Amino acid sequence: MKVKKAVIPAAGFGTRMLPASKSVPKEMLPIYDKPTLHHIVKEVVDSGITDILIIISKDKGSIEDYFDVNFELEYELNKKSSEISKEIHRLSELANIYTVRQKRKNGLGDAIRYAESFVENDPFAILLGDDIVYNSSDEKPCIKQMMDIYEKEECPILGVQKVNWDDVSKYGIVNGKQIQDRITEVQSLVEKPSRQEATTNLAILGRYIVTPDIFPILHDTKPGKNNEIQLTDALNKLASKRKMLAYDFIGKRYDVGNKLGFVKATVDFALNDPKIQDELLKFLREK
Repeated sequence: MKVKKAVIPAAGFGTRMLPASKSVPKEMLPIYDKPTLHHIVKEVVDSGITDILIIISKDKGSIEDYFDVNFELEYELNKKSSEISKEIHRLSELANIYTVRQKRKNGLGDAIRYAESFVENDPFAILLGDDIVYNSSDEKPCIKQMMDIYEKEECPILGVQKVNWDDVSKYGIVNGKQIQDRITEVQSLVEKPSRQEATTNLAILGRYIVTPDIFPILHDTKPGKNNEIQLTDALNKLASKRKMLAYDFIGKRYDVGNKLGFVKATVDFALNDPKIQDELLKFLREK
């Protein structure tokens, strides 16, 4: 069975990016010349998925506006540059993009519950709104790598990479047994363990393929870490009921929900633009 739908949770406060995120959603902060969310949606579209649900909150209407048609802007741009106008128009044609508002910011697990009617009985991808994965032109997009595994295994897939041991308390951590190159069979998950509690440094990094049987579990999941409903807690219960795999994906991941990760991503993406690459390199070397 193919994965044809994607869910992008983007309702959080973005406290790590304050004060900028006070008035601009963190998902709309630009990584070089495009908002964070644009890069994530493009990963989904490049993977062959065209039905996308973005979970927002009441103060994030700019996300809906960004992917909508803006006839007045396109008209004015056409007077100056038809190419820029075409690029702006293409935003509204990237995919079938839907939004739903999370009424109360009560954790990632609670946000995913809002996708139940959109997902129906289909497997679906989850891409977190503050994680960007860069793949070169000769690599498959991260979520496409995971979709290919799902089509063979038909079980939930978690996108993981190893992190520094000192950082395990920032992530959901996988416990399991490696069964193939880059693939681990999940035995259990723990949300943000201390350095002493963690048995591995294999961290879930913002990419998931999930089956719809997660929803009954999410509805029964009680608040956990930070008194929020954690997706990791629900996935841990799901792993006890059925096969689940963790895939060490190929690609460079940026946590753009924190300031250092945001700056690193911006610099790297700018260096990929041949129009400014040489001047930027010169500037960085001078620094």
